[in-house]
Formats: sequence, C-alpha cells, structure tokens
Amino acid sequence: MDRNFLLLLQFDGARFAGWQRQATARTVQGELEQVLERLVGRRVVAHGAGRTDAGVHAEGLGVSVQLPERWDATALHRAINALLPEDCRVVQAQEVSRSFHARRSATARTYRYVLGTDENSASPFRRRWEWALGRPVDLARMAGAAERILGDHDFHRLSVRSSARPHYRCRVRTAEWRERPGGTGAEFVITADRFLHHMVRMLVGTTVDIGLDRRPEEDLDRLLKHDPDIRTSPPAPAEGLYFVAAEYPAELLDPAHQVMP
Repeated sequence: MDRNFLLLLQFDGARFAGWQRQATARTVQGELEQVLERLVGRRVVAHGAGRTDAGVHAEGLGVSVQLPERWDATALHRAINALLPEDCRVVQAQEVSRSFHARRSATARTYRYVLGTDENSASPFRRRWEWALGRPVDLARMAGAAERILGDHDFHRLSVRSSARPHYRCRVRTAEWRERPGGTGAEFVITADRFLHHMVRMLVGTTVDIGLDRRPEEDLDRLLKHDPDIRTSPPAPAEGLYFVAAEYPAELLDPAHQVMP
C-alpha cells in the first residue's frame, strides 16, 4: 500500500510558467513529477495547495504525493533535492494520513506581496522578487483600505472571471500592509480560507493606487458590493507575489489517522 507524503516546496517562479503542468512550458509541477517518476519508476501525480501563476514564487507550498511503502520521509526529502533544479527545493517532507490532500484539505492559505518604493528597487538583485515601483506611497491609506476586506465577502469583481464557480465568497482572516525594514518599501500579507484567480494581485494593484492617491479607499467597498460603475486597478506584477503557507487540520498530518467509513 502506498504512503502519503506532504512536501513543503520553495521555488523561484521567475523561470516557471506557474505551478500547473503544461505540455509546452516549464512548470513546477512538471519538474517535480519528472523527479518523482525517476525515483519511483512510474508516473506520480503531485497535488499542490495552490495553482500559482507564471512568475509567482513560493516559500512553503504544500504538495501531497503518494509513493510506494519502501519510501520514508527522510530518504524522500534527500532524494528529491538531489534531482530538482536549483530554482526549486523541498524544505520539509513528512508522512501524513492517506486521506490528506494538499489542496482539498487546506483550511486557509497565506500569501505575501513585496513592494519596492525606493530607487534601488530597480536593482537587478531585487526586481525579480518584488514590484519595483520606485516611488513613495501612503502606507496608512493602504492599510486602511486593506482593513475593508476583512471578513466574508464576494470577491467576484476582484478576480479574473475565467470560469464559472459555485460561488465567489472568501473569508479573509488577516489583510495587512506593513513597512519593510530600511525604508525599502512595504509588504502585504493576507490569509483567507480560499483565493480566486488573480485575487491577491488585483487587491495589491488597487490598494497601491489608493496609496498613490489615484483613487479613494471607498472604492474597495464599492467593488465588494459589485458596483457596475467601478473597476479594479490593473493587477500587480507577478514577481512580487509569494505563496507563504497553507494550514491543515492537525489530525490529517498524523499518518495514523484514517477517515472512518
């Protein structure tokens, strides 16, 4: 019987076309599954906690995989990292319940967005990993705008509506703009039970425009109420966005736990 494992994956998204496997592009899922196939001798499907877009990074993306019983977490961790490319790495591997699924079992996810407001944000040592805005913003206005999205709201207007969904409601637990050290800019941290496509980047783009005094804070209220006379700002660039972590019920992280029939 196969064992089920949770991998915590870090990657620099600059040279990936996102997480999801594609036939003609380099993706994180594709690279990881190639490595797993080499180790196991058959195809293994890797399930990610989120489907990051091209250019988006991850600090701890949860990934679940089922592998033959001969594998343990220590050997798996070492073997995967020996074969992964340099822009992708497993930082932790653990055996979990067979009923665990990295996406379906997640109860919350956290993203972080990095904004550079100083002139040096355009440095080649920084611009791949943040939005090199290069101008000051009113952080107090941005923080006030972020508070407006706390709680349960319909984020239909703050997402790319590429496919029909049963609903567009998300419960936002935290949403905070805070200053980065050294006067280099700000970062936005948001935790919610679910996220829609481009939702974080649209929230960042809209709140940054508020911080640049291009639009009022009240625009977020109007977007959440589906005001047809108002639009979001353009989405923030992908390179500033990081998938930080997913949260899971403790019992599903225990390999001895099984769902009763």
